[in-house]
Amino acid sequence: MKKLFFLLIVILQSISCFSQKQEIVKWTTSVVKISSTEYDLITSASIDQNWHLYSQTVSEKGIIPTSFMYDDSLESFTAVGNTVESEARVMYDSVFNKDIKCFIKTATFNQRVTIKEGTLIIKATVEFTAANNSKSLPVTEVELEFNISGAVDKVVKNGTATEMNSSLLVVDDKVVDKGLWSIFFIAFLSGFAALLTPCVFPMIPMTVSFFTKQSKTKGQGIKNAVIYGFCIIIIYLLLGTAVTGLFGADALNALATNVWFNIIFFFLLILFAVSFLGAFEIMLPNSWASKVDTQADRGGLVGIFFMALALAIVSFSCTGPIVGTLLVQAASKGGLAPVIGMLGFSMAIALPFALFAAFPGWLNSLPKSGGWLNTVKVALGFLELALAFKFLSQADLVLQAHILEREVFLAIWISIFGALAFYLFGKIRLPHDSALSNISVGRLGLGLVVTAFTIYMIPGLWGAPLNLISAFPPPQQYSESPYGVAAAKVGTFEQVNIDLPEGAHLLAPHDIVAFDDYDKGLAYARKVHKAVLIDFTGWACVNCRKMEQNVWPNPEILKILKNDVVLISLYVDDKRALEDGEVIESQLRPGKQLKYVGQKWSELQTLKYRSNSQPFYVLMDVKENVLLDPVGYTPDNKEYLQWLKNGIIKFK
Repeated sequence: MKKLFFLLIVILQSISCFSQKQEIVKWTTSVVKISSTEYDLITSASIDQNWHLYSQTVSEKGIIPTSFMYDDSLESFTAVGNTVESEARVMYDSVFNKDIKCFIKTATFNQRVTIKEGTLIIKATVEFTAANNSKSLPVTEVELEFNISGAVDKVVKNGTATEMNSSLLVVDDKVVDKGLWSIFFIAFLSGFAALLTPCVFPMIPMTVSFFTKQSKTKGQGIKNAVIYGFCIIIIYLLLGTAVTGLFGADALNALATNVWFNIIFFFLLILFAVSFLGAFEIMLPNSWASKVDTQADRGGLVGIFFMALALAIVSFSCTGPIVGTLLVQAASKGGLAPVIGMLGFSMAIALPFALFAAFPGWLNSLPKSGGWLNTVKVALGFLELALAFKFLSQADLVLQAHILEREVFLAIWISIFGALAFYLFGKIRLPHDSALSNISVGRLGLGLVVTAFTIYMIPGLWGAPLNLISAFPPPQQYSESPYGVAAAKVGTFEQVNIDLPEGAHLLAPHDIVAFDDYDKGLAYARKVHKAVLIDFTGWACVNCRKMEQNVWPNPEILKILKNDVVLISLYVDDKRALEDGEVIESQLRPGKQLKYVGQKWSELQTLKYRSNSQPFYVLMDVKENVLLDPVGYTPDNKEYLQWLKNGIIKFK
C-alpha cells in the first residue's frame, strides 16, 4: 500500500506540472481612473493554499520583503506616495522560527500615479518570496504591465466613494468550482453507465473471484482488489493529465467556440454512436492486450497495475466512446476539467471491484450477463448521437450559417429519442440484439420516460421555451419562426408601429430592443437617457442561453430589460469580419490584428472589465461609469432582479 500511495502522489504532482497556472503566487493587474490625470495601479496576488507571501514592511534579517519597482525611464508618470498594501497578518513562520508579517490566500497592492497625456502602458517589476511550513521559495521577479487605456472609473458603492478594484479579475472562482463539480458528477455517472456494458460488467465477478481465490487470506484478496481499483484510477488520471498537458489549460478553454473543433467532434461522436449501435467495434490493436497480459503475470504491484491496464484496453470498445465524449465535454470547459472528468469516471469504474472484493457475498445479488447489457450499450449510442448534433449546432451558431436552426435541431432530437423509445419497447432490433419475447419492467419504465421526454420536445417546434433542455437547442431567436410556427407577428403590439433605432433589432421571443454594436447602443442610451446593460455573450455559450430562456422571461426582469435599460449584446465568438477601417492591432497580443467582430468585443471585455467569461453583465451610465460590480451567470431570478434594481436606483 505504501508503494501505491507513493505512486498516487507522483501522479498528483505530475498533474500540477502539466497545469501552467499552478505557480505558488499568481499576479494580476488592473487600473482605476481617479481623475483625468490620476490613476491607481492595482496589483493583486493570489497565493496557493498553505503558502504565505511576505509583506513589504518585513525587516527581519534574511527575509526578502515584497517590493515593487515602477519603470519611469520615459518620465511618463510620477508616483504619488508609496505602494499601499492590503491588511497583512502577523503569523509564526516555521522556516525562520519567528513571527513575521505576511499575507494568506490574497493580497492587494495599490500605487497612485499622476500620468502625462498620451501614456498608455506603465511597466513594473515585483520582487518577492513565499514560504510554507517547510521551505522558502527563492527570490522571484515577475514583470507587470498596467494598461491605462483599460482603466475602470471610480464608482459609488453603498453610498460611499470607492474604487473598482481587483474584484473584477478574470473568472469567478465559484463558477469555476461549480463547473468542475458538474464535470466530476457527470463523469461519475458516465462511469456507472460504462459498468453496465458488455465489455465491463462481466469483468467484475471474474476479477474479484481471481483476487479472492489467488490470495492466501481474505485480507490479502481485499487488499489486492483495492490496489487494482486504485490502479484503474491512476490509468485514467494519466489520460486526463495527458490531454491537459498536450493542449494546455488555456488552449482547451478556447475550443468551445472553435468551428473546426465542434465539426470534428460532431463526426467523432457520430462514429462513437454508430459503434455503440452495433455497426462495428472500435478496438485497440490485439498486440497491445497481449503484451499487457504478459506483464500482468509478473505478480505484485506491477502485475496488478498491468491487470488494470489490460481491463482498460480490453474494454475500450465500450469505454472508449464514453471516455472520448467526456474528454470532449471537459476540453470545452478548459483548465483541469479533463483530469477531474477522468477522476470521476475512474472512481465509478473502480468502486465495484473494491466493494465486491470486500463483500464477495454481494456477487450473488448481481444480475446475470445477458441481452440487457447490449440494450444499455445501444441506449448510450442514441445519447451519443443526440449529443453529436449539439456540437454541430454550436459550429452553425458561430458561423451564423442558419443550417441547423432551432426547429431542425428539435426535429432531429425528437426523431432520435423517438427511435430510442421504439427500441426500448422492442419495436426496433439492431445488430447483436437477441430475440425479445417480452420486455422487463425496468425497460418498460425507461421507455415511458423517453417517450414522455420526446412528447415534451414536440411543442418546441411551435415556439415552446423547453426550459428543461434550454442549454442544448439553439436560442429561440435562431429559428425559422422566432415567435412560433403559427405566429405572424414581428413585434409586440406596442412596438409594431414604432421604427427601431439605428443598429437595433428585436430580440425574439421577448421583444427586447437590443443592439449588437457598442457605439450605436451607447449613442441611443444617451439620446433616451437610460442606463446601459452590456451583455457579453456568445453564440456557443450554454449558460447565456439558460439566462435568456430561464431568467429573462421573469415578468419583473423583462419589464426592466424592455423599459429601463438599453441592452447591448456583444457576441465574443462573432466570426463576421470587421470592416477594413475597423481592423486594429490587439493591445493584449501586440503584433496580432483583430479581424473579427467577436475578437473586438472579447478584447473590450478583457481590457475594460478584467474578465473573459460569459455571460458577463455590466450596468453603466451614459458616461460609461460602472454602476455596480458586474455579474456573471446568475440563475437565481431574485438575485439577478435585485442586481438590476440596484443599478437602476443608482442611475437615477
